[in-house]
Amino acid sequence: MAEHRNGADLPNIDFACMQPVDAAYYAGPDDPGHKPRILILYGSLRARSFSRLLALEAERLLKWHGCETRIFDPRGLPLPDAEEIDHPKVQELRELAAWSEGMVWVSPERHGAMTGIMKAQIDWIPLALGAVRPTQGKTLAVMQVCGGSQSFNTVNQMRVLGRWMRMVTIPNQSSVAKAFLEFDDNDRMKPSAYYNRVVDVIEELVKFTYMVRSRAAPLVDRYSERVESAEELSKRVNQRSI
Repeated sequence: MAEHRNGADLPNIDFACMQPVDAAYYAGPDDPGHKPRILILYGSLRARSFSRLLALEAERLLKWHGCETRIFDPRGLPLPDAEEIDHPKVQELRELAAWSEGMVWVSPERHGAMTGIMKAQIDWIPLALGAVRPTQGKTLAVMQVCGGSQSFNTVNQMRVLGRWMRMVTIPNQSSVAKAFLEFDDNDRMKPSAYYNRVVDVIEELVKFTYMVRSRAAPLVDRYSERVESAEELSKRVNQRSI
């Protein structure tokens, strides 16, 4: 068994039911062949942040599936427009967004919505950087932690943002109710139906990332943009002929 699938860091998994994602089955003919690159964002700065703990659980599962991961630490990230885009934390986030082929967004629910910390990270990722769109055609999984009963306000909001960022948001999602009861003294998520759903979400994200990453360009190719590009080309040609 591959080293990343030894399962030593996943004590609550029933490996008799755990299936590795078959990259050869899901990947396109032009797949780059490297490990799927997944960026994980979380939305709390608390010393014991349950969104961060859930993000770490997601990372362990992603690594078991053979992914390369990065977790962005939002500490020190300025509010959108409070600093210039050359701020080191803004540059770090944007470089990670460009590097990634998929993302996991994990936010607490606060006042019935995602946290400002979560929204600020998303707001700092632009729709376009010159000719490059850092998020278009990339996959996205959304998860939330709740202080009380289960809610889906935050994951629904993040789905709207994912669509706005032109991402391929997977159908599955996770909402962990009373998150303070779902992690043990070692900050590991306890076995439960909530944990099983997290495992489902990560497995599905890996499948979709393999399916999408080599097909992203034709999937997001749009008639309206081709018309606009043709008009821009026509203008340039006409200007040169004057």
